[in-house]
Amino acid sequence: MPVSNGMAINGMTIGVLATEARCSVPTIRYYEEIGLLPAAARRAGGHRTYGAGDVERLAFIRRCRDFGFPIDQIRELAALVGTPERDCTAARDLAAGQLTAVRDKLKELRALERSLKRFVEACDAQCIGGPAGACVILEDLAASKASSCCGGAPARP
Repeated sequence: MPVSNGMAINGMTIGVLATEARCSVPTIRYYEEIGLLPAAARRAGGHRTYGAGDVERLAFIRRCRDFGFPIDQIRELAALVGTPERDCTAARDLAAGQLTAVRDKLKELRALERSLKRFVEACDAQCIGGPAGACVILEDLAASKASSCCGGAPARP
């Protein structure tokens, strides 16, 4: 039987599983509730018990989350792991879709960066050290989206 940190990892409690998988107990319960993690076996007293496969499954889920995959896509990827005879094209397609989503988010973040840079530059040029009521950043943030720098128009020169 595999051993980790000197403890057998079959028949683990939920707390030990959380430690082994480096996640929280509520996260484990949530993943069970939504079906990402199979329902745990139960001891006679009703306490959940887990095995090494559960640690591996949680590591897989955590890694998918690290890459930003949404729950539905993690479910699809996990199903592919469970059917190794399937073609890997489905996994590649999910990864390609996630890559597109990440690239789109990067574009949004770059636009946000440009807007924040304009905020800082406008403040440096116009009002740095002055009263907050006259701060161009606060004025721009209070403006309607159409006239603010984040809405597309540049910050005041």
